[in-house]
Amino acid sequence: MTAPRAAYALRTALLTTALTAVLTAALAAVLPVVAAAPAHAAGYRYWSFWERDGDRWSYATQGPGTLRPEDGAVLGFRFAVSENSAEADTPRGAGDFAEICGGTGPEAGTKRIALSVDFGTRADAPEGEVPPARRAACARVPEDGTAAEALAAVLKPLRYDSGSLLCAIAGYPRTGCGEQVSDRSAPGTPTPAGASGDPGERGAPESGGPSAGLVGGVAAVAALGAAAVWQARRRRS
Repeated sequence: MTAPRAAYALRTALLTTALTAVLTAALAAVLPVVAAAPAHAAGYRYWSFWERDGDRWSYATQGPGTLRPEDGAVLGFRFAVSENSAEADTPRGAGDFAEICGGTGPEAGTKRIALSVDFGTRADAPEGEVPPARRAACARVPEDGTAAEALAAVLKPLRYDSGSLLCAIAGYPRTGCGEQVSDRSAPGTPTPAGASGDPGERGAPESGGPSAGLVGGVAAVAALGAAAVWQARRRRS
């Protein structure tokens, strides 16, 4: 091989090696980001059920149809979109028994249950519906009455599905019951775990795949590598 051809071959080899290094580094930076891109977990739009424990809300361990609260109990309901009980939004507004039931005296054979009902935000509302203002009410029920009976005493109409899942309080929402939504920006069916049962601030769903920018970056890096190989082969020929 002559000296000029040897020098040319050396330059081609060095160019190919350099471009390969660039390709490898770029892919190493882009691919982990693509692989780590999380899918958006599905959430459910439903009424969650809460008990007041001192100055904080605790997610109820029973449904309103089986829980038999004592006189002086404070119960809460919140309509929202959430993935599970750990992510559920707590009721806003009144949460003090004296504040809600202060004007209702004790009566033999009955008990008083304070209810704090939060109809949620516009962002969580089904499409075409507007959530009512938050409401607090004091329900008087028999001594053995359930939370569901307390709710029915002051906030009708209630709506349940065929599986006894609480779907609507005071007529809200008009339709739907525990429907699945793919992200919290989506307006409105599997039953969500821990939803209020008896007994017992949005658009199209987002894809869980990588973003277009990441895909474009991978494509650009791949094109660079292909161009490098083609150029090297062309020069050799």
